Amino acid sequence: MADQTTETIEVRKGEELDKQRLADFITGNIPSIPEGKLELKQFAAGHSNLTYLVKIGDWEAVLRRPPCGPVAPKAHDMEREYRILSSLNPVFSAAPKPYIFSDDSTIIGSPFFLMERRNGVVLDTEFPANIDYKPELGKKISELMVDQLVALHQIDYQTTELATMTKPDGFMERQVAGWIKRYERAETDDVKDVGILTDWLQNHIPASQEPSIIHYDYKLNNAMFSADFKEMTGLFDWEMTTVGNPLADLGAAMSYWIQSDDPEILKRGLGKPPVTVLDGFYTRKEFLEAYAEKSGRDISDIHFYLTFAYFKLAVICQQIYYRYKQGQTKDKRFAHFDTFVANLIRYAWETAKGGGVK
Repeated sequence: MADQTTETIEVRKGEELDKQRLADFITGNIPSIPEGKLELKQFAAGHSNLTYLVKIGDWEAVLRRPPCGPVAPKAHDMEREYRILSSLNPVFSAAPKPYIFSDDSTIIGSPFFLMERRNGVVLDTEFPANIDYKPELGKKISELMVDQLVALHQIDYQTTELATMTKPDGFMERQVAGWIKRYERAETDDVKDVGILTDWLQNHIPASQEPSIIHYDYKLNNAMFSADFKEMTGLFDWEMTTVGNPLADLGAAMSYWIQSDDPEILKRGLGKPPVTVLDGFYTRKEFLEAYAEKSGRDISDIHFYLTFAYFKLAVICQQIYYRYKQGQTKDKRFAHFDTFVANLIRYAWETAKGGGVK
């Protein structure tokens, strides 16, 4: 979803699409498509849904589909993500406009949707070579991330379609129970501390805050910025979006927000550490304080939500590792996810016992 030359790769083996069927679908259902041959690339980032760049002439779009093979129940719901974007695009400018959804599995082998392509800078483990990084830029990007999360949480969800798609009451209770069940379904190894951690989560759920729209996968490499970093031009991966406790969203965001003094298991669990370890970027504590000030929300229970976020991230990685172990994906990036899962479980339990945020 960023610059094609740096963010896309040739389609990975086993994840190819039927280009002719897809071209016929697009030209038959989306108006004003220019003549030309369909070109297809794959976005390299991401460990869950598969995302492709689709080009016909000078027309471009992004295609989202579930991963190949069996998927967890209720996961990777393309129609739901399409409906969320349809509802949020008019009221939250960073949400891309969706074009069309299809549940006809004869086209590419699964349900999918097409959305507009946004252009800008996506940051992950390093800055583009043409950017001369200074600490002031890290602070600027951190402020943008805080501001956009606050803005999302301030939207009146009752004015959107999410009001009919979600059930805010009992959100955290369902979340804790549901993610524990997901872990149990995907369990492959006996991981130390997982039992004591899940018991703690079930017994320490705080009183719920006023519900809001939550992205629930809010992290730096899901965001896109203008070249001058004055605005966020895109926010992606809305599949887990719902209406619930905004502190669950904040906790999830902080589980991805790595800082320079974090242990190696966090900094390098998924490869190279993200750019947030650079001098100038907010620490988690600074991010949380800025969010609390700008949103007016009480975040005194945030250590629970951060603990749960580490557990949730462990479950997501465990689901991916389960698929790899079962031979449902051949992607070698996932071969050592079992170690990362065990480390996340341990770190979640340490966060729970510590009762604070570093």
